[in-house]
Amino acid sequence: MTATPMIRLQKFLAEAGIASRRASEQIIVEGRVEVNGEKVSELGRKIDPLHDHVKVDGKPLRAKRKIYLALNKPRGLVCSRSDEQGRATIYELLPKEWGHLHSVGRLDFNSEGLLFLTNDGELSLRLTHPRYGVHKKYIVTVEGRVSQAVLQALTRGVFHEGEHLKAEKARLVSASASQSVVELELAEGKYREVRRMFETQSLTVKKLQRVQIGKIKLGELRSGRWRTLTEAEIKSLLS
Repeated sequence: MTATPMIRLQKFLAEAGIASRRASEQIIVEGRVEVNGEKVSELGRKIDPLHDHVKVDGKPLRAKRKIYLALNKPRGLVCSRSDEQGRATIYELLPKEWGHLHSVGRLDFNSEGLLFLTNDGELSLRLTHPRYGVHKKYIVTVEGRVSQAVLQALTRGVFHEGEHLKAEKARLVSASASQSVVELELAEGKYREVRRMFETQSLTVKKLQRVQIGKIKLGELRSGRWRTLTEAEIKSLLS
């Protein structure tokens, strides 16, 4: 059997929802935490989250079960839990008990495709912070014909309202006089980045679908449906 990874006590408290990691450190120093009946007041203590018994102010804690979902977001939904305009949200597609999950990044109202939801803050950080550079792949249908010059501009980088936007890869899938289909790969997730990139080239996006995040593909997951990520998929995102 594989041993359970040991984690720092303050991380365990934070993941159990007691307080932030910094505030959890203060709770430990104040001597309010017990591990297996022993009071702990020094930082640096590591515990086995599955087998050690932890109490705060005499009340037992349990590790919060981490949940990882992949959702094929349809067009016409927002990613927030509620909407001032009364529009439908992605949470209407999930069981009520998963209403506390947060989306990892967002897809705007008119965009569709692969979206993750989780209660794991570490995963959210790794997938959204630029320093990790997790690649995301999109299939974009654009009005009119996209030239090679446009693709080259997108991979060199363009400026929109003073912000630098850049695709890691850009490939023309098909093109006609009326519309083109482009595959884009991005390493950042700036606000409405794909649509803004094409705006700089005077091109209008008709359809925008995210089809891959890291190594995980949308695959055959139908629009509006969700599935849980496998252990191997979770490890690939955290590695």
